[in-house]
Parts: sequence; C-alpha cells; structure tokens
Amino acid sequence: MASTYVFSGGTGGQWLISSIAACRGAGLAPAPALTIRPWEPGTADGAVHWRLLGTISNTRYATRDEMAGLRVRQEGLDRPQATHAALIPIRKSAAWWALAQDERRAIFEETSQHTAIGMEYLPAIARRLHHSRDLGEPFDFLTWFEFAPADEPAFDKLLARLRATREWDFVEREVDIRLVRAAPG
Repeated sequence: MASTYVFSGGTGGQWLISSIAACRGAGLAPAPALTIRPWEPGTADGAVHWRLLGTISNTRYATRDEMAGLRVRQEGLDRPQATHAALIPIRKSAAWWALAQDERRAIFEETSQHTAIGMEYLPAIARRLHHSRDLGEPFDFLTWFEFAPADEPAFDKLLARLRATREWDFVEREVDIRLVRAAPG
C-alpha cells in the first residue's frame, strides 16, 4: 500500500535547512526549516514557502537479488546518530519517460550502476524514495537521505558518482537541500 508524505519548507519543522542549491534547472525558494509528515487531503500546511508530495511505492528498477541485498544492508531512518539529512527532488526529461521500462532499467543499472553504487555507502547512509510524477508534482522523485555528520563526505562522493553517470544525462531539474535535525523541544 502506498503512503504519501508532504515535505513542507517553512518557518518551523523537525529539520533545519542549512542550504538549498539548484543543481539543474530552477531551485526552490529559501526556507529555514522542513516538516515531513504523512499527507492527508484537505489538511492545511500553514505558512510554507514550498510543499512537495511524494508516495512510497513499489520498487521499480531493482531485481529480486538487489532488493534482498538492500534489505540486508540498509538501516532504517530516524537513527539517533543520523542528525544530518538531504532532500533531493529530481525531474527527468521527456526522453527518459519515452523509453520503455527495460530501456530505463538498462540505463539505471546496467550502464549507470545506480543500485550498485548506492550499496557501497550502506549502512551509513539511509534513504527512502518517494514517487511524485503520478501526483502531478513538479518533480518525479523526492529522495530522502539521513546520515551521521561524519558520513557527509561519503554522501557527497555518492552524489558525485551518481551525477557522473549516463542516467543523469536525463535529469533536467535537481535541487540539493541539506538539513540538520532540529533540537527536540
């Protein structure tokens, strides 16, 4: 069953935004904090600078063996030591979506090795993918990452490696939002 979440950039939230950088295409308005919560139709977010919706859905491009490897190595979100995070919304080009699913899979994994690269950084970097394309959102995917401060250089290396692949030739909009967990209270 799909679960939809809303990511709201505004004046308060569980995460403090340390930077918002447009990597490709238009960026997002500055905001000091981010709130993440399950989305409920008709619920107002209050005063927000921007709002993005994403649904956790079935995995689209991973094989059974890749899924098993991810389950063994991936740790969950909300780990106490993972006080840093990144939200990376991405929109791919019409050319990407015009490809058949097997052609996208070939670029995603056989050529770009997306899953294999990501596996190298587990369990230090936890992630969760949200699909937004079918919701009519401005991005196709919202990728949420959490990691300990000491693992941020490894996270930057992960991003650099992924951005250097053939898959990223199809990315037309990408924003890199860096965050630090807000102190409780």
